[in-house]
Amino acid sequence: MQSFTRAFVRNLVFFSVCGVAGPVFLVVGALGVSEVGSGEEGVPLAFLVTGLVFTLAIPIGAFLFTRAHFRVITDRNQVYDAHRRDDDSFAMWTPTARIPIQDGRLATAEVREATFVTYGQDWEATYQSYGGDLDPDEPKARIRLRLWVHPEGGEPFESTATWRVPSLCLAAVTAGRLVAVTHPGVPAEFGIDWPRSALLSGARTCRLVGLDGRRVDLTGHPDLLLEQMRSARATGRIALDGDTIDLRRVDPAVATRLQSLVERAAAGRPAPEPVPDGRARWVIDRLPGAEGAFGGVDHRWARHGGQLVRGRFLELRGTDTFQYEGPVLETVLRLFPDGGAPFDVGKKLTVPMNYLALLHRTKQLVVQVGGDRRSYEIDWERTNLAAGVSPAVVIGPDGRQFDLTGRFDPLLAIMRLLVAHRVSLPGTVLDLRDRRPSATAAQVMDVIRRTPLSLRSG
Repeated sequence: MQSFTRAFVRNLVFFSVCGVAGPVFLVVGALGVSEVGSGEEGVPLAFLVTGLVFTLAIPIGAFLFTRAHFRVITDRNQVYDAHRRDDDSFAMWTPTARIPIQDGRLATAEVREATFVTYGQDWEATYQSYGGDLDPDEPKARIRLRLWVHPEGGEPFESTATWRVPSLCLAAVTAGRLVAVTHPGVPAEFGIDWPRSALLSGARTCRLVGLDGRRVDLTGHPDLLLEQMRSARATGRIALDGDTIDLRRVDPAVATRLQSLVERAAAGRPAPEPVPDGRARWVIDRLPGAEGAFGGVDHRWARHGGQLVRGRFLELRGTDTFQYEGPVLETVLRLFPDGGAPFDVGKKLTVPMNYLALLHRTKQLVVQVGGDRRSYEIDWERTNLAAGVSPAVVIGPDGRQFDLTGRFDPLLAIMRLLVAHRVSLPGTVLDLRDRRPSATAAQVMDVIRRTPLSLRSG
């Protein structure tokens, strides 16, 4: 687990190199003041004061920078919410869409094929801010999309073009469902509403509370979601309480119009058919972010009682700051420590682009816990393996292979066993025939046996 002191010392060295003029001015000024009668008295004194200010700014700046960007989560980050969220709730605030067709009509667009073009050609792996712009073009991946658009009241048509996809909306491409805004007179002329696409894809959760207090979930039902979007767009802005719209708090005419969605969702609609050719949309391998791995083990951390626990994002909110691997987001996440009650923390974190592209499938995280049970850090290598960014394979002692790609629960259980036995495995294949993990073979196979048959492969 990352040490604050280590991170501070590293940043202190960097700030000292960048601000070396400060100590130089300080020394020159001190020597000038000490030499009585050499030149004008005001010049060395100005050098001394300037050097002192810049020299003091070095450790202060390094400390503030380290505290702002330190990945470890502590008790200081804990948040207390009067309206406690459910474990499966999730709210995401995306940048405002730039739609050139303001009076257009909402339609669905299936992603038949996605091809990664480029991302961040002139980027460096440093934090960059864009002066309050939450949706700049520079940190967006450019992806060529072959779409099948279904305009309202018109014939479907195909379109192929290259689009800049906001990082918080990448999951819409992977899921294969977008919201197109078509021109009322020329349906073939259209734009993409990326925030609504994130909602349609299931990356954002959408729930309704009916007039009678019933609570229904529209997530994963694109037909109901599109109807909800059209109603909300026609009637004006409808405030969200996190990920929920309470019809008892909106205009009665709007509430009556949306109540039918509550009735239809409560009737138990069948799940929609998945968009075909999922591999044709798999651009995740080309997006920046940590590669998945069963993970290394710091023996000092493990020896002092370090372990892995589950975490889950509850909220994501965009900022105007980006790093090469992904956007810096204001997050609220829930941690599930062993032997203790879950609790929520708020932390500004860099979330990898490849993880964001699977946000419609999972919001779960693998979290490292310090031996003091007071410090936590997201393990992105293990998280990305458990989320399905990279393939995960276990080879049994008899040579049989088990594909656990994207199976978070069994993968987390296996990772915990490896940590308990202090076995480092930087790759994505766990071969139980090897000597190092052989001590865990029986327990790992027990985890696989408890995995539903549909999730196993021989």
